[in-house]
Amino acid sequence: MATTAQVTSQLTASRFSAQQVANAAIRYAMVGVLVLVMIFFATSQPRFATANNMLTILTAAAPFAFISLGQTLVILTGGIDLSVGSVIAVSAMSAAWVSVHLHLPIPVLVLVSLLVGLVAGSVNGVVVSVLKVPPFVATLGMMTLASGFAYVIGRGAPINGLQSNFGNIANTKIIGFTIPVVLMVVLIIAFGLIMRRTAWGLRVYAVGGNELATRIAGVNANRILFSVYAISGTLAGLSGIMLASRTINGAPTTGTGYELDSIAAVVIGGASLAGGRGTIWGTTIGLFLIQILNNGLDILIVPSYWQKVIKGALIVTAVAVDVWAARRRK
Repeated sequence: MATTAQVTSQLTASRFSAQQVANAAIRYAMVGVLVLVMIFFATSQPRFATANNMLTILTAAAPFAFISLGQTLVILTGGIDLSVGSVIAVSAMSAAWVSVHLHLPIPVLVLVSLLVGLVAGSVNGVVVSVLKVPPFVATLGMMTLASGFAYVIGRGAPINGLQSNFGNIANTKIIGFTIPVVLMVVLIIAFGLIMRRTAWGLRVYAVGGNELATRIAGVNANRILFSVYAISGTLAGLSGIMLASRTINGAPTTGTGYELDSIAAVVIGGASLAGGRGTIWGTTIGLFLIQILNNGLDILIVPSYWQKVIKGALIVTAVAVDVWAARRRK
């Protein structure tokens, strides 16, 4: 016959096991949602599950993935970057202008776009880390500034007549995949390793978790904050050149709405807007969920306004689950 101590031990172990299962279910909930969404679209429309459509999803996801990775770093520090969509536009317009008027080689055009993104991100970093302006206000200002410059570069109109090989940047294939898709995979793996295995990655989490304690511990929090915004801007520049190359023109509206979708991908992936919690893996799940929804709903000919309703409901649900999970852990 079991003793009281044995019964208590069994009940405690049972509760602990149940809690582990519940926590695991919460942690991987979006993976389950992603699988269910894919099954739904595949059974509703056979064209969804074809290899060509999967490649289309990957191609569309790549530029979006670049800025989502940068947004992840910013949000992990407790900040937010509202300027990435406009930085995409000004980077794309800058590269297009240089292509039309200076006829420089393709590698130089890529460098121009990256530098424009780096400058914009660095300005955000200085304003946030040194001037202590709230990230929302700082990046909102940069969003307006960069959008204005994008229109100034093209004098209010798109830039056409780019070099004939400009499209090679985004459309050249390596082992069957376009360059943006290959870069997306490389960057996801690289940032995943950096955030888990390097001192810099741990410091990003530390700044987001408790910036004051991090400073007391001797970490240069200003440098960390500057770096994440600079990286976010550079990745927006990379996204800009890829989007311009895909359409072989520069448009001041390029990247419109990408800032909100990138934030949504990070939040859906389980990151906390308060900072200190989130993963590259989670963001990857979030961004692919959004892209698969976009693709599947388009195939099913769902009106765009209903698509916004569905994505909005998904974001609210993800945030609600995140808040509930945080309270449960406490």
